[in-house]
Amino acid sequence: MNPSDAPLPPGRPAALADRTGYDEAFLGPVVPLALPVRDTIETVILPYTHFTVVFRPDRRLAASTAVCIEGRELLLDTPREDVWAFDPRLPEEQQAGDEIYRNNSLDRGHLVRRLDPVWGPSALASQADADTFHFTNAAPQVDVFNQGKELWQGLENYLLDNAAEYDRKLTVLTGPVLQDSDPPYRGLQVPLRFWKVAAFIQDGALAAAAYVLDQSPDLSRDADRALAGATAGAPPPLGPYRMYQVPVSDVAEITELEFGPLPDVDVMPAFHAPEERWRRLESHADMVLHP
Repeated sequence: MNPSDAPLPPGRPAALADRTGYDEAFLGPVVPLALPVRDTIETVILPYTHFTVVFRPDRRLAASTAVCIEGRELLLDTPREDVWAFDPRLPEEQQAGDEIYRNNSLDRGHLVRRLDPVWGPSALASQADADTFHFTNAAPQVDVFNQGKELWQGLENYLLDNAAEYDRKLTVLTGPVLQDSDPPYRGLQVPLRFWKVAAFIQDGALAAAAYVLDQSPDLSRDADRALAGATAGAPPPLGPYRMYQVPVSDVAEITELEFGPLPDVDVMPAFHAPEERWRRLESHADMVLHP
């Protein structure tokens, strides 16, 4: 569904109607939005400033996001306002608001990182910054996972710094791995894994690298008891935090999303042994960015 087709709640203005969203041809070669393979999954396409959210009302979360990053024009000193809002193009009950994040250790984890679309003229950059603070661009992440320099934030910093240092363009696709088995919490199923796919031009050709970050539940004998307590207010139990570089095709498989040309231009070596397909990263220096 296009955003123009999404019903506006009664009395709501047609806010955000001028947003043009993610540019699929930003790099030159077309990198499309990551959309569900199954046409039975309903999504709403929500364009913002320099990024787009592919939203799943049934899960009250994004299926995927896509952002254009212009390294030559990034305004990294833009002050953070940190004011979250519902997107007026969707009914509020279809979005996961503050009730999910209140009085617990869950952060409103940005899917499109706040600074990624903040480039261009200052007014446009400020608009992009504010646009990232819509609940449609958030997913519940445990605070130490979301803020960890060697985890989610560390990966985001690495990609953004790479764009800024080398004045390069990047497109970054991001989302949660939405599974039927995700544990329920306050009426929302909390995703346990998140993915990023970065696309860029390397040696004159399109290239891509993919990552999965894991905040999986502790599967100990106490997990069921802890999950049962989640309905009383405690967040689902989350155990070790792991980051992997993985084949783009594996991200496509676990998310049931279509990634266009990116699986065919993956810089990850084509390992044949299953145990070598997911490369666990101890630091960002372990990332493979060249074929």
